[in-house]
Amino acid sequence: MDALLRQSKQAVLIRVHVVLRASRDEVEGLHGGALRVRLRAPPVEGAANAALLALLAQVLGIRQNQVEIVSGWSSRNKVVAAQGLEMAEVERRLGLSD
Repeated sequence: MDALLRQSKQAVLIRVHVVLRASRDEVEGLHGGALRVRLRAPPVEGAANAALLALLAQVLGIRQNQVEIVSGWSSRNKVVAAQGLEMAEVERRLGLSD
């Protein structure tokens, strides 16, 4: 997947680059064609993945069970699926649209 966002049949797929052990949890912007997300959580026992899903659900304004990691569980580079929103709305809520 080359694009930052891609619409699939059931969800919008988002390329994410995760920075761990940051001073705060935040969506920072773009990094090499992916959404850069900073997390306080360490990469231990899924804590960072859980923190990523919680943050993205909050930023997108959807329930946490509508967000899931579809690839990259043990990598800094992940693909996350967000259900219940159209791609234009995801862009707007992430601050990526003009």
